[in-house]
Amino acid sequence: MNASTIDTYHAFLQHKRIIASPAGIDITLSDIHPRLFPFQKMLVQWALRKGRAALFADTGLGKSGMQLEFARLTGQRTLILAPLSVARQTVSEARKLGIEAHYTRSGKDLVDGINITNYELLSHFTPADFGAVILDESSILKSLDGELRNRLISLFASIPYRLCCTATPAPNDIIEIANHAEFLGVMRRADLLALFFTHDSDVSAHGGWRLKKHAEEPFYRWMASWSMSVKTPADLGYAQQGYILPPLSVTPLFVETTYLP
Repeated sequence: MNASTIDTYHAFLQHKRIIASPAGIDITLSDIHPRLFPFQKMLVQWALRKGRAALFADTGLGKSGMQLEFARLTGQRTLILAPLSVARQTVSEARKLGIEAHYTRSGKDLVDGINITNYELLSHFTPADFGAVILDESSILKSLDGELRNRLISLFASIPYRLCCTATPAPNDIIEIANHAEFLGVMRRADLLALFFTHDSDVSAHGGWRLKKHAEEPFYRWMASWSMSVKTPADLGYAQQGYILPPLSVTPLFVETTYLP
């Protein structure tokens, strides 16, 4: 086998790799608000290039700022869906970046920029009014047969820009991974299971689904093509100073009571 044949075969194997192709826009780091830290800018740049992506960033890594910059830089009318307690907090975070974010309870007072509402009000909005949608605390997709999960996937299937943000992904939770991939239009759950997993009745966890041994490396490469799982900035090659939590200190408090169960 000559060198030309080997190169052709390697190119063929590369073409066969299962990855999520970029479907977004290219921006420079200088386009991103200077208030964001370098690792946050890198994640925003990567997510915008992908167009449809998931940021599994741990608590305290600044997901609110990253999703607001993602929304701003798409240039699309955006809907951010968040838990009730988080929606108005995101509006406050937007002010710190000099971004106007509008909290809305219906689709009748939308602005052309960033609109924020809570999941419970989803039925008041028309997906066709938006070019981008962001799920804050996207672990809400975890429920396999949940009504909200099914509505989110079907309603926003044609939206060009989609971003999922959560601090609590379960890397070994097949259902949660599959639902994120399906919402983002990366791969359907049935195809995911057929490609990477085998059903084993001896495996009690994950509904009996087990990752095929030969599929381990392709599976995680595929995951890395549409999602970023970050515990500290050091995972991306940046300094982690200020992001390492001190050891947990538990101090029990005993309260005297006359109550008898």
